[in-house]
Amino acid sequence: MALTIHCDIVSAEAQIFSGLVELLVANGSDGELGITYGHTPLLTNLIPGSVRVVTQGGSEEVYYVSGGYLEVQGDVVTILANTAVRGDDLDEAAAEEARKAAEEALANQSSELDYGRASAQLAEAAAQLATLRKLKNRAGR
Repeated sequence: MALTIHCDIVSAEAQIFSGLVELLVANGSDGELGITYGHTPLLTNLIPGSVRVVTQGGSEEVYYVSGGYLEVQGDVVTILANTAVRGDDLDEAAAEEARKAAEEALANQSSELDYGRASAQLAEAAAQLATLRKLKNRAGR
């Protein structure tokens, strides 16, 4: 049996996941990082993207977070996310629509354009689509 740590994934709306995990992989501001039992204490920003957890027993679950923080303290890893969604609950059509709308807003470049906001929306939509691709590849679809 593999060594485990307790993991909590919490969004502003609700607790999305709580349980023992063998591995957690997330996208930090300095790149992808993996957390296992015995990891050194850590606090880092998260960028929009997928969070993959391998639960006790070996099953894998994928979540999407829109950003937030990851903290490792002792045998507990906590993700405090702005938005967190189970990968299976992501809506591919809505993410694709959001990506197209953000790209159009950036292409039009009107004086009323909030470039930072449009760029952030594009990054979120692209991260959701990447999470969906990971899920499809894992399922062999």
